[in-house]
Amino acid sequence: MMTSTSTVLARAAARARCPSAANLLPSGSRGMAMRVREELEELPSNFSVDAIKPPPLSYEGDEDTEVERADPMAYVRNPVTSAHTIDLVKGSASALDSAAFGPKGSVAHGLLGSINPAKASTIPLEYLALLRPAAEGAAALREITAKGKGTILVYGASQPAGLAVTQLATAAGNAVVAVLDGQHSGNDEMVDVVKGLTAEPGTAVSQEYAIFKANFRDLVEKTVAGDDFTSFDLTNNQYNFLSDFKANLLDYVESYPSDLPAAVDAEQLKFVGKEKDRANFKTNMAAYLGQFQPGADPIDSSQLESNFTTNQYEIFKKKFGVQTTAVVSGGDGVTNTDYFAPAEIVRNMCSSPESPTEPASEGDYPFEFSIKKAPSATTPTLKGGPVVGAVIEVTPDLSAACEALAAEKTLRGKAEALQFLTEPQKTAYAAASSVISVANSAGGTIRTVGGSLPGLTEIQKPGDADVEVAVDAMAIGDDGESSLNYFIQVYRAGDFPVYEDYAVFRAKEPLSGPRQIVVTK
Repeated sequence: MMTSTSTVLARAAARARCPSAANLLPSGSRGMAMRVREELEELPSNFSVDAIKPPPLSYEGDEDTEVERADPMAYVRNPVTSAHTIDLVKGSASALDSAAFGPKGSVAHGLLGSINPAKASTIPLEYLALLRPAAEGAAALREITAKGKGTILVYGASQPAGLAVTQLATAAGNAVVAVLDGQHSGNDEMVDVVKGLTAEPGTAVSQEYAIFKANFRDLVEKTVAGDDFTSFDLTNNQYNFLSDFKANLLDYVESYPSDLPAAVDAEQLKFVGKEKDRANFKTNMAAYLGQFQPGADPIDSSQLESNFTTNQYEIFKKKFGVQTTAVVSGGDGVTNTDYFAPAEIVRNMCSSPESPTEPASEGDYPFEFSIKKAPSATTPTLKGGPVVGAVIEVTPDLSAACEALAAEKTLRGKAEALQFLTEPQKTAYAAASSVISVANSAGGTIRTVGGSLPGLTEIQKPGDADVEVAVDAMAIGDDGESSLNYFIQVYRAGDFPVYEDYAVFRAKEPLSGPRQIVVTK
């Protein structure tokens, strides 16, 4: 291979500039070389091993101990400094119904001012945002019970002020009959929760129950007077209980004879389908009906009337209690736990009456109801006392209905206005009218909270004493309990500002759910 003159001259020039590098280059190849520094820079006089700190992602101390470090991809939440309810009129977080942290741990309410720091430290900030309706509830309770304790009626018991009245009145020793408005009355769990917040003989019902004025009036009277055990007529009740049982048993035997499963109606056994399916209908139906218990054989009504006495009925009741308990618990030591045929047992007892045995062996528990034993006269009777008043929470549906009717002066005009109300507005007006009617009949005091209604008295502005009562009730004690609680759904707008708009949207829903919406920033 021939080498050009220019290539030879280039190699010679490279060897002249850097002899050591030239010696490393083999003949016939090209290369690049770095220039070696002839002098090293001296270290500073104050340099030491500890002068250079380790990088953040490293180990410190023992080699087996790793330094805890934050995940650079983790989102760090901003501290909560304020909590706001929703102002539905303005469509934003409320500036007045709000609570915010101040300097040195102080808390200030947007409408009611500063709150005692010692007490505020044990109250969730979200609760303090609802301090105004809580104070209104305390003020209404103070005005109603000025003459003494008793039975208090509450409409809108799941709304902020109504819920406060329900809990504060119960804690003060009053009996409360609470009515949930249409926003939450369809939620059975919420009705049970409010009922649990009342003490016996108080209770809670939906507004659909309250629109039947006779039923609601009877419920209130039962709460006021309690159960009178002294007037219990044992003889008549024995006869009534036994007669009802025999009539129901005969109807059961007639409706479900032994050739039909007890849980299937005869109409379901009729062939309804295409003719090509008729051949297999009976076979398929037999397999389907095999999962149900059999029906009952006929019972001689005359034998039932003469032989099935109160003593036999008492024995049957105990058998039924033992059997159902065994079926539910798995049947320890009890046979025939797959199903229980009461008609068959009654028929056998009619043909061969049984003798009473020891109560303990038959499951005679203290709480078992007996038609042979009258309730003890020493049983305490829980009485709520006379109706002292009612509190009406002004809901949007109730307010719209009352304003539409108040605008009409004639009876005809009011009747026409009712026809143009929506169904929720009609139901709210009927239920609230039922509560007001019972309170007026008893001469009780009626107050509205959360707004005003034509013809009714609104509570006065809550005073400092009312705010103090609400704050004390919200405070969480050493046992972790408080007298006033709310069901709150929190949206953290401090982390994601869009949550505020979403909270307003949820609060404007017709059925926004059984909770109060609070926005934190």
